[in-house]
Amino acid sequence: MNAETEQDASAQLARFAAELKFEDIPAPVLRRAEDLFLDWLASALAGRGARPVEIIERFALAMGPALRNDSKSDTGAEVLISRRTTSAYFAAMVNAAASHYVEQDDVHNGSVFHPATVVFPPALAVAQSLDKSGKDFLLAVVVGYEVGIRVGEFLGRSHYRVFHTTGTAGTLAAAAAAGSLLRLNAEQMLHAFGSAGTQAAGLWEFLHDAADSKQLHTARAAGNGLAAAWLAKEGFTGARKILEGAQGMAAGMSPDPQPAQLTDRLGSRWALAETSFKFHASCRHTHPAADALLQVMKVHRLSAADIDTVICHVHKAAIDVLGPVVNPRTVHQAKFSMGTVLALVAQFGFAGLTEFDQHFNAAATAAFCQRVSMTLDEEVDTAYPVRWIGKVTVITTDGRALHGRVDEPKGDPGNTLSRPELEDKARRLAAFSGGANTLEITRLIQLAWTLTEQQTIGRLL
Repeated sequence: MNAETEQDASAQLARFAAELKFEDIPAPVLRRAEDLFLDWLASALAGRGARPVEIIERFALAMGPALRNDSKSDTGAEVLISRRTTSAYFAAMVNAAASHYVEQDDVHNGSVFHPATVVFPPALAVAQSLDKSGKDFLLAVVVGYEVGIRVGEFLGRSHYRVFHTTGTAGTLAAAAAAGSLLRLNAEQMLHAFGSAGTQAAGLWEFLHDAADSKQLHTARAAGNGLAAAWLAKEGFTGARKILEGAQGMAAGMSPDPQPAQLTDRLGSRWALAETSFKFHASCRHTHPAADALLQVMKVHRLSAADIDTVICHVHKAAIDVLGPVVNPRTVHQAKFSMGTVLALVAQFGFAGLTEFDQHFNAAATAAFCQRVSMTLDEEVDTAYPVRWIGKVTVITTDGRALHGRVDEPKGDPGNTLSRPELEDKARRLAAFSGGANTLEITRLIQLAWTLTEQQTIGRLL
């Protein structure tokens, strides 16, 4: 990529986002987008009752407009956890906070970015507010994923050490999705990117305190991105080189930006299709080791009582993010504890919502947690973030050293969840929080598989 092309990267990305048409998107990418919609929707429902999410909804209620609690109303945008309707801005905020709470929303490996939680909320809110069709909605979703993933890749590995990429790149992803539904032209989309980028934020420091900031990151990314697009529609201008400019995002947030990633095969490489689903209800950095431990236990027919210690061979980002969590005090903080996740996996074969809720601070879990350690592995670190390899060494109580390796954790594109598995996951998530009853989740599953047939995206619940 030459210097002239690099300087024009923001504009090229904005032009792609503004000019992409539904007919340009391959059918397999659309089907994957439908899969991701159901997966996101279930995660949002599972956020019902979570204290940080409920606080953000109360903020939305206080700031107005008044949230309506009329299930027959088709006015405005829908807050999924309460069935109320409000402005697109506040609905996007609450739904984004809700869908990132239980740690079951999707992730794109190469960008270390959770697209669904910042793309679907503004897309749904704007689509409902403006009576857009299912095809309009899916187009906006694809646009949001393609932009957000590339921005995350552009910001590079070093960005993630301090910044929560879902909060930063996610603001531009939200602006792109909302901008698509608002029919922004290329110039307006570029201004939307500028306004989104100047508001992009999200720091990992919250993990040290078990603070609630992660929900604020996604809420603000969705809301700020939507606002940036809406302002651009009205003629509000933003920085034209917010990404690569001398005082842009990379200059302030990344020692190792990758400018070529911003325009990487636009229109031929579909980054959305590279996105992974989450099998365990925890930080994705724990999944490769969890799957490798399960492999060892299955092959050698071990129980948790047979295991003396587990050494996880990980990439540097896993140590940066998970390392500070040594004594988790809350369920949410426990999802960022490698020891806790592997303790649950060893005991129950799965680190799901119920396992965390009922056993994260049990004596047996805490004891196993203390026997888990992480060590930097050159092969794993070199492959990351494109590949998330899982490697563990298990020392048994009888002195054996057993090794496990997983090259594609459950949920990755090469080891993905089938539609029946996604449906089962959706039912479990909805039931966990009471976010939807059996009939409702069945209807939502059917809606996900028929989005292209919907003339308008109305109330979901």
